[in-house]
Amino acid sequence: MVEHDVHQQTYSLVKLVVLVCLLFLSACISVEARIRHYQWEVNDEYKSPDCYKKPSIIINGKTPGPTIVDQQGVTTVVEVKNSLFTESLAIHWHGIRQIGTPWADGTEGITQCPVVPADTFIYKFVVDRPGTYLYHAHYGMQRQAGLQGMIKVLVPNGVVEPFSYDHDRNILLTDWYHKSTYEQATGLASLPFVWVGEPQSILIHGRGRFNCSAPSTDATLCNATHPQCTPYTMTVVPGKTYRLRIGSLTALAALSFEIEGHNMTVIEADGHYVEPFVVQNLFIYSGETYSVLIKADQDPTRNYWASTKVVSRNSTTPNGLGIFNYYPNHPRRRPPTIPPVGPRWDDVAPRVDQSVAIKSHKDYIHVPPQTSDRVIVMLNTQNRVNGFMRWSVNNVSFNMPHTPYLIALKHNLLHTFEQTAPPDNYDHENYDIFNVAKNVNATTSNSIYRLKFNTTVDIILQNANTINPNNSETHPWHLHGHDFWVLGYGNGKFNQSIDPKNYNLENPIMKNTIPVHPYGWTALRFRADNPGAWAFHCHIESHFFMGMGVVFEEGIEKVGKLPTSIMGCGESKRFHRP
Repeated sequence: MVEHDVHQQTYSLVKLVVLVCLLFLSACISVEARIRHYQWEVNDEYKSPDCYKKPSIIINGKTPGPTIVDQQGVTTVVEVKNSLFTESLAIHWHGIRQIGTPWADGTEGITQCPVVPADTFIYKFVVDRPGTYLYHAHYGMQRQAGLQGMIKVLVPNGVVEPFSYDHDRNILLTDWYHKSTYEQATGLASLPFVWVGEPQSILIHGRGRFNCSAPSTDATLCNATHPQCTPYTMTVVPGKTYRLRIGSLTALAALSFEIEGHNMTVIEADGHYVEPFVVQNLFIYSGETYSVLIKADQDPTRNYWASTKVVSRNSTTPNGLGIFNYYPNHPRRRPPTIPPVGPRWDDVAPRVDQSVAIKSHKDYIHVPPQTSDRVIVMLNTQNRVNGFMRWSVNNVSFNMPHTPYLIALKHNLLHTFEQTAPPDNYDHENYDIFNVAKNVNATTSNSIYRLKFNTTVDIILQNANTINPNNSETHPWHLHGHDFWVLGYGNGKFNQSIDPKNYNLENPIMKNTIPVHPYGWTALRFRADNPGAWAFHCHIESHFFMGMGVVFEEGIEKVGKLPTSIMGCGESKRFHRP
């Protein structure tokens, strides 16, 4: 009897141990499932995405790089090995707010030192919202050499989105230059100034077609039959509805995107649900993402053109073309029609109309604070500094320091950058935004805006004439570490007494990238509630390189201990441990 009781107790104990182990194993599996690991190697390699062979920067052999697919709340770990021959790198996770991990934002000079050749850097962050996002180089002008890709964050299991579709696809739009980024950067920083010019091609998800028969084209470099420049093809099943996640990482161009004969319903912008509206041409600016729904409801016996065109510039770049392939037609079967011409490059009104039309979905409105604590008006101008061509904000052109701001601020190395705050406004009364400034000279600075933590900040982006008469350019501005409410757009000079009365405070869309249209203004509002140092800049690669950006600091005392892996440059060398 005693022996039986002992066996019974032993059996019960074993069952308990097994049960506890299973529970812990389940928990471990659950936790592990919430972490996604990616291993990337970044290389130099010759590529021919538009049939013209040139050195490119690739990730695991590809440009665009692999698409990151995660679920809301997942911790994403990306191990990046820099196998570039001569260049350092940094990768920015565009649209990911980096709450609690400001050092993982991937902005060289602001949140980290660059990753040197042969070194490996681990980015670790949480994707905290579903939606469509991007990643790209944030070191020099590497983005336009091919170091870029897309991020798709899915809703949690059991969550239903406010729309339905059968299939989910990504399309990344980029422009492509045949000159290297070294040549372009050297020209921008030279006397006399050498502009980068218009891109040679527009790529649809890494594929385009340059005319190899064009005069002075080197026949040894251009091969019209190269498999890498086979047109991008999206195969669809008749009657099905597709969600197209469309992102732009152009270096210069604003674009119009359309699929011949099909309407597109806009449903998401920069990770936020949109009150749906229908377009035939989607205008998209560098750094923006949209989701659109498109139904394969046209004649299924033929294929259709996907076309993207440069707008806002009188560009010589031919339209990018792909094929919207109705199954079972052959994917390379050319549509029987002439490709769409697209909208006029200088027709600003429909671009402004689309910007104004984007409102938050009625069931997903994040109501903004009704007032702000600080207003910063930023005049965007083209200038000269000691004869060099620059872009400026309020007559100050931004220079990057040698010691990243996040490190300098956290470790009190304030002598590494200028402490005189940039101006909150410009000479509003006397400045004529419609003409070349009487004095186009500017100054340079690496000072930053210090924002009081958890306050509400309004930014008014004011566009103006460039150095050239009768010319005002479109500037897409991107804010790191935050989403902002888009309060309004306007033509001409912003009136600080009248225009705020017309702000949309009921259902404004939230975004992280926004265009400022020619001779116009854009108003946005955000909460300075994410401790760190954050870039805010024009997303045109050459414009930011030439000084069109600022940095915000907020709540730096709340930032946790910085990892030593982000250090090793400037005065942060003393903290670096390999």
